[in-house]
Amino acid sequence: MHLSKKAEYALRATIHLGIATEVGRGTISGSELAEANRLPLKFVERILQELREAGLVETHRGKFGGYSLAKPASEIGIGQLVRLMDGRLAPICCASENAYQPCTCPDEDHCGLRMVMIDVRNAIANILDRYTVAQVVEVTLRKMRRDGIVPPFATANSLAAAEAAPHRKADPADGFLAGLSQLATLTSTPDEHDHL
Repeated sequence: MHLSKKAEYALRATIHLGIATEVGRGTISGSELAEANRLPLKFVERILQELREAGLVETHRGKFGGYSLAKPASEIGIGQLVRLMDGRLAPICCASENAYQPCTCPDEDHCGLRMVMIDVRNAIANILDRYTVAQVVEVTLRKMRRDGIVPPFATANSLAAAEAAPHRKADPADGFLAGLSQLATLTSTPDEHDHL
């Protein structure tokens, strides 16, 4: 699988809209999103238009207009966004579940390459379909606060909270999955630990 720039930017914009919601900013302008992601405004606006047409983003007009998520971030899957922007997850078309196309192989049913690529597609889908924008936003904000980084689009109240957080250097081994597992540990009850 190759993640296109379009899909990457769509994911980044959607995650930033989720962060904006969490820090008290309901609507963000296209130029703010482009600046926060260091992307060309025209490209961001085209992507946001596609996300709007898919029902994931909504636009607001007026002085404080801009973009916001059209549904809760917990209902927007990472795999859903990648498929919307890039189509199939499979590295080759004959291994795709949603965008299947026959290949040139003379015996597709017994093709070893296809079997391996189906496993690759399944592994990618299992990871991307497991997480939502809300989970990515939560882990991202927790790490930013932990490291004393002011979240994008922060309000005065969230700035005060970020300044109060202790400053730490990022641990290279502390990725998204580690952050998510820490979140699960924090939210589980003592009884759940007894059964693990």
